[in-house]
Amino acid sequence: MQICRVVGTVVSTTKAEKLSGLKLLLVRPIDMDTMEEKGPLTVSIDTVGAGEGEVVMIVGGSSSRQTAATDGTPVDNAIVAIIDHIDAGHKRIYDKAARSGS
Repeated sequence: MQICRVVGTVVSTTKAEKLSGLKLLLVRPIDMDTMEEKGPLTVSIDTVGAGEGEVVMIVGGSSSRQTAATDGTPVDNAIVAIIDHIDAGHKRIYDKAARSGS
């Protein structure tokens, strides 16, 4: 599993039949020490209703095909959670509510 930020969308009107109806999002890994985006962009199937700017958890390989939305589909990366907050070393290093001003 990896923590990433959703940075964009991918639109494909022509694709394998089993991918029909699945939302494709562009994600970039987050450096957990700095909470900054770092690393290559990856296309990921959205299984949880994530949106641009959200911090998410992704899985790859065979794990990405073990959700209700991706079972039996030709995917290698899936978003499986939207992160509300991250605590490390007795410190909150990310808080979705604080970021959005809620």
